[in-house]
Amino acid sequence: MANLAYLQITRKCDQVCRFCSNPPSGWKDISLKSAMKLVDNYIKKGYDGLILTGGEPTKYPWLAEIVSYCSKKGFPARIITNGQKIAKADFLAKLVASGLRHLHISIYSHKEKVQDFLTQNKGSLKNIKRALANLSEYPFISIAANITFNKYNSNHLSGLARFLVENYPFIRHFSFNNLDPTSDRVQENLDTIPKLSDFELELNKTLTFLESRGKSFRVERVPLCYMAGFEYCSTETRKIVKNETRPLHFLDKRGARVEDDFYRDKAPQCQFCFLDEICAGLWQMDKYYSSKELYPVFVSTQPIIQRIRQNDN
Repeated sequence: MANLAYLQITRKCDQVCRFCSNPPSGWKDISLKSAMKLVDNYIKKGYDGLILTGGEPTKYPWLAEIVSYCSKKGFPARIITNGQKIAKADFLAKLVASGLRHLHISIYSHKEKVQDFLTQNKGSLKNIKRALANLSEYPFISIAANITFNKYNSNHLSGLARFLVENYPFIRHFSFNNLDPTSDRVQENLDTIPKLSDFELELNKTLTFLESRGKSFRVERVPLCYMAGFEYCSTETRKIVKNETRPLHFLDKRGARVEDDFYRDKAPQCQFCFLDEICAGLWQMDKYYSSKELYPVFVSTQPIIQRIRQNDN
């Protein structure tokens, strides 16, 4: 798994997702010149590539230009998009011509009412389907699906995975993220926060299905006691084992920073867990997620560490 830098290029968006961690704000788009300087810096520091985020990066006026700049530097750039603008074939064609070869598309449900409700954008799922149809015309582009766990999709994650695999087999990778409850948007919609137990069985069912279909996947903000048999695909665990860092550049007061500590909160029972040293713990423990849901597991860390170091997808 590549060690990538994250660059927020805009805070504009064309959806109003009920759990968005980076909603629109008064902060201006990053200038193209500043973005190029950051790219040069990431290259000097030895990162493998760049993830362009937002907001919605397709709202950034110089998206094709920065992708082209990265491409010419041999520094691959990918975008995380909600798929609404690439539903237009000519817009996607322009990005492909600029050198875009890797794209993450965010989707939360294969049920139209749920997807539209979560994004507060009627027609969101229909546009994603058009976007994926457009992407099918470019078999050389690596496509990933980004899925955020929340109260409204936690009971049908495996159905969503099956829908995507069976209808869009060219999707190669799946990135799962447990919801970040600290964002302003979630604070307005506390009903979206799931319990860990809400998605425990569905997550295992989903990852088992994806593994059987030869897909790769990663999971973030989920403690290892809820990832039995799939501990190696924890984003935080992989970075802990590999001693990696993650540079982030935000268009708000957080600014530029390097994340090098991936440990979160631990409960008393974690001290008895054999996986404690490679588990990040629980995000926002006893604030929004309960420590009572954590429990120790008694499996060896060595097979997990070995698989990660072999870079087995």
